[in-house]
Amino acid sequence: MAVQWNGPVVIAKQTQATTEGVRQASEALLAHARSRAPFREGDLRRLSKADAEGNSGRVSFSSVYAARQHEEVGWHHPIDGQAKYLENAKNAFGAEFVQIVGNRLRGAL
Repeated sequence: MAVQWNGPVVIAKQTQATTEGVRQASEALLAHARSRAPFREGDLRRLSKADAEGNSGRVSFSSVYAARQHEEVGWHHPIDGQAKYLENAKNAFGAEFVQIVGNRLRGAL
């Protein structure tokens, strides 16, 4: 009985699937966080993005007031949104993000 080792192929598929899964999970986190971000004219939500490299993902809000809006829990948001919009989204949907990456890996392998 012959055994064929395909380790490099499997590792390449695993690496690609991980990156794709992390990117997809980062985009899902961004969508959840955007929907929770305070809204007045839309700049905070519009100036946000998600990206991934390897097994690391990043979600960022780049307006000059994004961090302050996130941290000021006493501010009132009369139109829509909340403080801690990114943190709350991560906490509420964390299991979903792990599942997204896991599904990508299962599909690839």
